[in-house]
Amino acid sequence: MNRTILLFAAVILLASAGNAYASFQGKKPDKQDPPIASARNNAGAGDETKPTAIPATTDPTYVIGPEDMLDINVWKEPDVTRAVPVRPDGKISLPLINDVQAAGSTPQQLASAVTDKLRKFLTDPQVTVIVTAINSQRVYVVGEVIHAGAFPLIPGMTVLQVLANAGGFTTFANLKKIHVMRLVDGKHIELPFNYREVLKGDNPDQNIKLQAGDTVVVP
Repeated sequence: MNRTILLFAAVILLASAGNAYASFQGKKPDKQDPPIASARNNAGAGDETKPTAIPATTDPTYVIGPEDMLDINVWKEPDVTRAVPVRPDGKISLPLINDVQAAGSTPQQLASAVTDKLRKFLTDPQVTVIVTAINSQRVYVVGEVIHAGAFPLIPGMTVLQVLANAGGFTTFANLKKIHVMRLVDGKHIELPFNYREVLKGDNPDQNIKLQAGDTVVVP
């Protein structure tokens, strides 16, 4: 008799548990569910939009050179929009128009050249060119610095700024005898830079703007 009662009670408990599980499985999403779905939808929509490239320079007079990285954006034409390197021969390759001379042009001039070529294939193409990495123009720091080597020349970069990129000086650096070596008309000239004077503001004209190919020497 007792065994029959226990079996009957176990059946009732199992039935109740099954109903609870079915109820849980069939419950409607709570209020937090829609934002998750919405976030996924937004993520999917965002995939169709090309991320905005970060320019390495906003100088409209910057002249593109070999090994620079460019973002060529053709509005509403994702198949033509590309991030491309400038080849050593100064050209870039794009769909439809193949090779285009890039080195020697400003971003605006290159955009105009690409636009003219695309008009044969597209109606009213709108092209923007952004320099995303400057690799063609470099300056060099040698001598008693923490990180000697080549550095991308950012428009307006000064001696003080490139020395900061080099990580500072070693213990043996002669901060009064720093100089910039520059090639002018086929000859190397030396432009003095006294680090201590520049920091004090005594001779700020020594903190010149660097040019491509300049070498800062820290003896």
